[in-house]
Amino acid sequence: MIQKTVIAADSTCDLSPELIEAYGIHIIPLGVTLGEAQYTDGVDIDPDFIYAHYEKTGELPKTSAVNLVDFEDYFARETAAGNAVVLFTISSDMSSTCNNARLAAEGFENVYVVDTRNLSTGGGLLVVTAAEMAAEGRSAAEIAETCTALAPCVDASFIIDSLEFLHKGGRCSALAAFGANMLSLKPCILVKEGKMGVGKKYRGKFGAVLPKYVSDRLGDASDVVGGHIFVTHAGCEPAIIDACVEAVKAIVPEAKIHITRAGCTISSHCGRNTLGVLFIRTHPLGE
Repeated sequence: MIQKTVIAADSTCDLSPELIEAYGIHIIPLGVTLGEAQYTDGVDIDPDFIYAHYEKTGELPKTSAVNLVDFEDYFARETAAGNAVVLFTISSDMSSTCNNARLAAEGFENVYVVDTRNLSTGGGLLVVTAAEMAAEGRSAAEIAETCTALAPCVDASFIIDSLEFLHKGGRCSALAAFGANMLSLKPCILVKEGKMGVGKKYRGKFGAVLPKYVSDRLGDASDVVGGHIFVTHAGCEPAIIDACVEAVKAIVPEAKIHITRAGCTISSHCGRNTLGVLFIRTHPLGE
């Protein structure tokens, strides 16, 4: 007999410690390699450590997927305790974490793996939804099915102040980075169909373009599910974060707005001044 349904996620979901504790979410960390050293995401390394290392050495980390054995060990512990598990992973197009989890889950009953088709709190939105469903007594199978269907409705995007980290990580050309800096362009990175792409480019100082970005993403809020909205940042100044929260409140006053700090994955790819507003729409993106 199943005792309870446990909600778990890999560490890229970027949920705050408060939300993780409040909802009883289990976090399975990715690995981080920095120089010759191996770390565990969110356990013995954080974004500020990465930034300090980069300032000293110019070296960025590499993240590694959760391996098959770690997932098998986790599933074995939870199912032995009589629990069902619904595990959420970063998009399968961005990491092999999802595939490793699915392979591991094949050896267990009552274990469900959900590909969020997203990253950061784009996936975190589904995790919170799942935790609320679990608290209502919904079955693991129903939670997994509902959240899989909801994944295409997640609107996840970020504004990046500088393309330096993307260039250093091989994700944009030197010419693109130089042009963006010369023109003071701030690109909006969008997640669609499980992959990252470039959306609108804003011109001006980082803090000045964010209200326009918030307005563009939320629109008149007629198709925004206002239950939870995340303002997720990679180390922005408090005044900038507060201004974005107020901009969101002005458009969706009834929403629960959560401020979260991006973890090692987003931070090492995008750099310190990165901020996104993430939420769920009433329909899949593009419809």
